[in-house]
Amino acid sequence: MAQEDLKVAIARHLLDIKAVFLRPDEPFTWASGIKSPIYTDNRLTLSTPEVREAVERGLAQTIQQYFPQAQALMGTATAGIAHAAITAYLLDMPMGYVRSSAKSHGRNNRIEGRLDQGAKVVVVEDLISTAGSVGDVVAAVREAGAEVLGIVSIFTYGMAAADQRLQEIGMVNHSLTDFDAVVRVAAQEGYIQPSDVARLLAFRDNPADESWIDGGSHKADQ
Repeated sequence: MAQEDLKVAIARHLLDIKAVFLRPDEPFTWASGIKSPIYTDNRLTLSTPEVREAVERGLAQTIQQYFPQAQALMGTATAGIAHAAITAYLLDMPMGYVRSSAKSHGRNNRIEGRLDQGAKVVVVEDLISTAGSVGDVVAAVREAGAEVLGIVSIFTYGMAAADQRLQEIGMVNHSLTDFDAVVRVAAQEGYIQPSDVARLLAFRDNPADESWIDGGSHKADQ
């Protein structure tokens, strides 16, 4: 499947199962206090076989296209673990995962699974927001002596903070779909009003600026 077609197809799947949920007139509140028109839970993709297959095959296709020299996959804890495991199965490739912190017992591992020195690794993440967490994973894999080729993920907000962070660590991320595609598909299929599109893109451009909240009286169709 062409990359742009895949982007639209995955956006439609995420909206259909409410793994991505848009509510511009009743914003969610993130832990940081930021008001957000979007809530994302890509774990729901694992519960729907049709969507799960589309996602994992999409991740496998993306790795083959952009990182054909990959030798192992490393999932992020915890949301990326299952996706890394299934994708590695499809690609007949080793996988492991990186804990959010080292264990306090046993061998005090942070990386679970075998990771050979010099191995060419792709990190598998479910969601890229600011890229802070995935940046920590990249650092851990590098510290273990492996080479990180890049990152694949299911969804990205496409925020400037993430682009800056990825640039700082010398990484590229390839997501199956993104905020812009989801918003476009949502407007086409009636999840939101067409007049909401500009408001949502304004949020994407500057999440800290809550002026996007004003400017629409239509309730999103949920």
